[in-house]
Order: sequence, then structure tokens, then C-alpha cells
Amino acid sequence: MGNRASDGRTAVERRSERELVVTRTFNGPVRLVFDAWTKPELFKLWWAPKSSGVPLLSCEMDVRTGGGYRITFGRDASNSMAFFGKYIEVSPPSRLVWTNDERNDGAVTTVTFKEEDGRTLLVLQEVYPSKEALDQSFVGMEDAMPEQFGQLDELLITLGAGV
Repeated sequence: MGNRASDGRTAVERRSERELVVTRTFNGPVRLVFDAWTKPELFKLWWAPKSSGVPLLSCEMDVRTGGGYRITFGRDASNSMAFFGKYIEVSPPSRLVWTNDERNDGAVTTVTFKEEDGRTLLVLQEVYPSKEALDQSFVGMEDAMPEQFGQLDELLITLGAGV
């Protein structure tokens, strides 16, 4: 019961050998939550887990079907790691689908946003090409996603105060 997404916690679960699903309800309207995922100036305020100590160097997002993104982490340009891909589907404010092209065996990520009484139910689903590819990503995500989503919740409180 304590791992339900409706109590401000992030539920991270494997649904199959190749599928990972992360669920959380955020205290904010769907418009704000969608903006936090699609506006670079907001995205970079919450995406990098603070505990990792690795800052987000750059965040470029062309959020439209067929557009691309590139997110770079690291201390400086010579010591950095980039995540990049293409948006397959952008349906504001309810759905985003993108590829993760930094690895040959990257997942396809789908995020859905559904408003319920001023709160937003977010479901993130990643489908990997193989069990091994998911095994490789799962350990890091199990720790990182709850922290990232907690940071997003904090950002939404700040944004909500400014509305």
C-alpha cells in the first residue's frame, strides 16, 4: 500500500522482461506538469538527481513530433555524458513519446499526463529492445526516478505559487 503513486511516492516497477513503468501523482495541474517536461528552462531545474552531484550542462529540446532533444550532464564539456533522441509523438498536454538514441539498445519512452482534481497522474513507460537492456537501466532508475520526481514536485510548488 505504501508504494502507491497516489500518496506522493514514486512507484517503479517492471511490468515484463522489456517494460518498465514509473507512476506518480503530482500536486499540480496537468498544464504545469507538462510544461516542466517540455520547457528546457523548467526541465533543467528538476531532471538531474541532486544526490548524484553531476550537474546538467545543457538542455536542448525541440518538442514537436519529429523534433529532437539533447541533454548533457557533467562537470565540463570534456567530462560529460549526453542523452539524445527524437520525439515520435507530442500531444499537449496529455502525451509525449520519444526515443533514447544514445545507446544502440535504448528504450522508447512514453509519458502520459492525466489531470484529476487539480493533481496530475503521470505514467512513464519505457519499452526496451531486450531484457538485458532493461536490466542495465533498471538499477539506476530505481534510485534516480523517485529523487527526480520529488524534485519535480518541489518545482511545481514554486511554480504553483507564481500562478
